[in-house]
Amino acid sequence: MENTMTEAKAAKKPNPALMKPLKPSPELAAVVGSAPLPRTEVVSKVWEYIKANNLQNPANKREILADSKLQAVFGGKDKVSMFEMNKHFANHLS
Repeated sequence: MENTMTEAKAAKKPNPALMKPLKPSPELAAVVGSAPLPRTEVVSKVWEYIKANNLQNPANKREILADSKLQAVFGGKDKVSMFEMNKHFANHLS
């Protein structure tokens, strides 16, 4: 049984597409900085920003309440779900 768990871990390699540094748009750069970053780092930095600015809905932690910087990234929306958030990043990374 232990052998199969080791094989499963070995089979799960990081996706190289997720590790490729991408240039953030000016709107996203206002939150994460202008240096090219892998997608995983972009998500981490946005979460740091959300937590530092207390932008999680206290009644529903899965909901992000956008300030003016995040509204620019989220297409003008006041709030998005944490799952919807990653779709918006795709429009701001190249």
